[in-house]
Amino acid sequence: MNPLLQDFNTPPFSKISNKDYKPAIKKGIEIAKAEIDEIINNPEVPTFENTTVALDFTGEKLNKITSIFFNLNSAETNDEIQKIAQEVSPWLSEFSNDITLNEDLFKRVKSVFDSKETLDLTPEQTMLLEKQYKSFARNGANLKESDKVKLRKIDAQLSKLSLKFGENVLAETNAFELHLTNEEDLAGLPESVKEAAKEVATSKEKVGYIFTLDYPSYIPFLTYADNRELRKKMAIAAGKKAFQDNEFNNEKIVLEIVNLRHQRANLLGYKTHAHFVLEERMAETPEKVIEFSNNLLEKAKPAALKEFENLENFAKKLDGIDHLEKWDGSYYSEKLKKELFDLDQELLKPYFKLENVIDGVFEIANRLYDLKFEEVSNIDKYHEDVKTYNVTDTNGNFISVFYADFHPRKGKRNGAWMTSYKSQQIKNGINERPQVSIVCNFTKPTETKPSLLTFNEVTTLFHEFGHALHGMLANTTYNSLSGTSVSWDFVELPSQVLENWCFEKEALELFAKHYETGEVIPMKYVEKIKESASFHEGMQTLRQLSFGLLDMQWHGSESSQTITSIKEFENAAFENTKLYPDVAENCMSTAFSHIFQGGYSAGYYSYKWAEVLDADAFEYFLEEGIFNKEVATKFKDNVLSKGGTEKPMELYKRFRGKEPKPDALLRRAGLI
Repeated sequence: MNPLLQDFNTPPFSKISNKDYKPAIKKGIEIAKAEIDEIINNPEVPTFENTTVALDFTGEKLNKITSIFFNLNSAETNDEIQKIAQEVSPWLSEFSNDITLNEDLFKRVKSVFDSKETLDLTPEQTMLLEKQYKSFARNGANLKESDKVKLRKIDAQLSKLSLKFGENVLAETNAFELHLTNEEDLAGLPESVKEAAKEVATSKEKVGYIFTLDYPSYIPFLTYADNRELRKKMAIAAGKKAFQDNEFNNEKIVLEIVNLRHQRANLLGYKTHAHFVLEERMAETPEKVIEFSNNLLEKAKPAALKEFENLENFAKKLDGIDHLEKWDGSYYSEKLKKELFDLDQELLKPYFKLENVIDGVFEIANRLYDLKFEEVSNIDKYHEDVKTYNVTDTNGNFISVFYADFHPRKGKRNGAWMTSYKSQQIKNGINERPQVSIVCNFTKPTETKPSLLTFNEVTTLFHEFGHALHGMLANTTYNSLSGTSVSWDFVELPSQVLENWCFEKEALELFAKHYETGEVIPMKYVEKIKESASFHEGMQTLRQLSFGLLDMQWHGSESSQTITSIKEFENAAFENTKLYPDVAENCMSTAFSHIFQGGYSAGYYSYKWAEVLDADAFEYFLEEGIFNKEVATKFKDNVLSKGGTEKPMELYKRFRGKEPKPDALLRRAGLI
């Protein structure tokens, strides 16, 4: 019996073997097709219930199976799973096209859509109907037959290419290791970093220390290692991922993806991929995104240039370095930060034991949103590192299942993300609650120390947990509008706003306690964390904007079709935001997974866009108190629980009472 085809509440991870996936996905597609046929063959006149709602509830079995499969392909993959992903992805894009390009189905959807003025729908029902109609129209339902065939071909190619892109990046990440046996080469590195590197070496049956391109190994090395040549070696290795003359090179794949996206947009009647994508975002057009980015750039660039000059002078004074290179940035920034604020990341780490930070974020969720988290051992998991929780409200009502997976390992991609195994929806009068997961890559505990987080890792945990709250607190009728199913440039608001609590004394005192003594983080450290929060904010802003503008160059300009050299194209895109000298061996685009594998194509700007929203939203909390129940309830009722049921700006204004302005962000960043 295939466990994926049985009825299950939470995923039966321990029962699933790789051979189960393909037959289960095949069967899931069959079941979903039968559900679609039932809608098409319904002899009754198309109505909101028998067409719009019925269509929203199709494919549940398939969604459950694919969410398990693709989540594991990111968090616990192997060669076999990657091979299956390459096989099933075209099936799924073909199936998706079978729906959106099905003329009989579209006729019914259009018939309901055309009569919407007479239907007396709620705002949520109207949103479902409009989104559904647009998902057909924007994905080729109005195309002539020969163009539909072209579209199917493009979509199948794109799904395979983005998978291959990600596999190449992961392979390159895993392929590199810096193996050191000379103690002198470790100068500057904190004990905890050395200990972790020693454990990696031991696990590979080698003596000495091994540093990898996994973030918990790579970032501390670049931040603390005194040996400039070794920093350079690490930085160049990271920067040339999938840009080397080997089987994992992504240059051709990037150009193919960009070309296919452009062709797809043109086929659907849009000027570029960015015009297609942004039509359904808060930003609306590429022109608006570029104007928004350039306005911020104008404010940030003078500050960034000044900060960079100060950093160069500091490095010159300290070590006689004439020109700062990319592998010097983190190292000298950390030293300068320490000098300016007397703040050392390593001094802070003992106050951020992972378990305490988890308890802290849970307590904050309790104070703001009345949530309780209970760790349980009766929920199946895919790896022993994963923690599982039941989430209830203070009245004991069940809210969500929550999974958390915190440490790096071989089959797990870098970075941090939130995902779900089941979305919330109300079906047959029952409010079906969600199953939400966060995946991070934090330093593992060692023999002598628990997992101690850097302050950046603390904010990362809060960020992903903010996304998780958006999923957990969902309370909508339709699953396609539930939780994080919102405009892409609105989705980062709940995650980014929660990061603000990491900087507040009242919140830090709940969880920032020394792992050995239990002493609460000293007030002077809290003040320094706050003071240093806007340290190098100009440079950080420039960096974020540079990624967003590169994304827009790839996807918002027609000239991207004529590119022969990715490197030259990229350098031109970075011209206005560049601080460090270029490194010939390195290329950003070939490992820019957000836009070539994740869903951020023509959407990377949304991090900055959401920062404007989050700074403005948090200013409201600061005015009334960071644990103010009234403001928290407004945020929960108008943002977190509402998903994509209304236009994001309407939801935001209902929470805040007015439209957001960038002033709060510029104030917080010290740029005005």
